[in-house]
Amino acid sequence: MSTIFYIGVVMVFEERNAWAGLILTPLVMIVYVVLVLQDAGGGPLTDVDWFPLMLWVIGGGIVVTIAVTIGWGLIAGIKDPDGVGRSDIRDRDISRMGGRVEQGFVVIAGLGVIALCAVGADVFWIANTMFAGFAVSAFIGCIARVIAYRRGLV
Repeated sequence: MSTIFYIGVVMVFEERNAWAGLILTPLVMIVYVVLVLQDAGGGPLTDVDWFPLMLWVIGGGIVVTIAVTIGWGLIAGIKDPDGVGRSDIRDRDISRMGGRVEQGFVVIAGLGVIALCAVGADVFWIANTMFAGFAVSAFIGCIARVIAYRRGLV
């Protein structure tokens, strides 16, 4: 089990952020979907007042991610006070690679939004397609970063 979660392994700041995103992004999306379904109450989803829900979930996700990152950084600082915020060229390269991976999925989501606009879809579907695209993009980018940290950039 420890090899899966790398227990006892010192991680750099950027890798901890990638792990936090990898863990929290699916949880944020699940919370949003559950809230929308509860608000719909078995009725049509397009009748849901989705905008405030989406804003609160995005804001809450950001706050929780910041809190987890700070907490994890404090714990890491106790274990390795000298290396807690250290960064090097490898971290920047991994960050750039993750950003490029994310961009591809944002483009796919954007094309989906354009297609939905072209067919005259309800604003609910257009907004939620873009929201899901951002979430998938962030999640896949975090996966790419974690893999790069553990296996290297090739």
